[in-house]
Amino acid sequence: MLFRSLFISLFALLFGSTVVADASHRADSHGPIGVMGDHMHNEGEWMFSYRYMHMEMDGNLDGSNSIGTDEILQNYSVAPETMSMEMHMLGAMYAPNNDLTLMLMVPVINNEMDHSMQMMGGMGMTPMRSTFTTETDGLGDIKVGGLYRLQETANSTLIANLTLSLPTGSIDEKDVTGMSMGNKVILPYAMQVGSGTYDLKPGVTYTNHQPTYSWGAQTIATLRLDENDNDYSLGDRLMMTAWYSRPFAKSFSWSLRGAYEYWGDVDGESSKLNPMMRNMVPTADPDLRGGQRVDIAAGVNWIIPGSVTNRLAVEFIRSVYQDLNGPQLKTDYSLVLGWQLGL
Repeated sequence: MLFRSLFISLFALLFGSTVVADASHRADSHGPIGVMGDHMHNEGEWMFSYRYMHMEMDGNLDGSNSIGTDEILQNYSVAPETMSMEMHMLGAMYAPNNDLTLMLMVPVINNEMDHSMQMMGGMGMTPMRSTFTTETDGLGDIKVGGLYRLQETANSTLIANLTLSLPTGSIDEKDVTGMSMGNKVILPYAMQVGSGTYDLKPGVTYTNHQPTYSWGAQTIATLRLDENDNDYSLGDRLMMTAWYSRPFAKSFSWSLRGAYEYWGDVDGESSKLNPMMRNMVPTADPDLRGGQRVDIAAGVNWIIPGSVTNRLAVEFIRSVYQDLNGPQLKTDYSLVLGWQLGL
């Protein structure tokens, strides 16, 4: 009965006409769903959100040049070939006053990576090639923080973003590899679901709404504040993005967005990884984790009819340039689906 009641309540919130409405509210009052922390709320308002994010990585780069599996296996025993990452993120926002909005984000992550492995045969024998897959999943790093309104005019808002990422995600994930003789072993950095460190994420966001369009820009840094229990920290990151949105029909808006991201190599080296793995597979080398990437994205926001506080959104993100400390898997595309409910 409890689950039935919850389902009926959720259905009413999604599609009922009793939710607070404002026909003048535009679908582009929020940024693209791939951007977080882009808007404030008024005093006493809540917003709950769910995002599903899927990322595909396919092939390797050394710098900006493609490097094939055969070439990687000339120097390593194992070559990563593809990786997929799924993230389910639950979010909540609450405004204790008009100038401050508090945020909470809880991610659940699943990683899967496919590899090719080459074993040397005996004298005069052809090397043997095989494949294997590793997988990890679990709670990621929970993020808490807030947005502070620095400046506001009739059509623009300048926001200070400040979030603290908590080390709730595991950095001790294990699985069976092609060389572990059926035993589970600690996996390399990219397969862990957490950073293991407290990470400060300061940033700034600007949005501007005109009668027929809107645009915005955001810069967010990720600063690792310490070293984790396995004697390393992931590289610092810098993300910059800008978008243009335009309403169409009655309850829809479309958006185009560009993004640039830079991230550093791993600082230190995992004390739990087998030291021999660094020379066996590129993903275990802390000096082959940094890089930079340029993405373009297209998205749609939809305000569900009968409600201004209830929206669905989708954004497709494609990588157009990458320069990686490699060999390192390159990002192919990402997809973000989201639901936001304001109360």
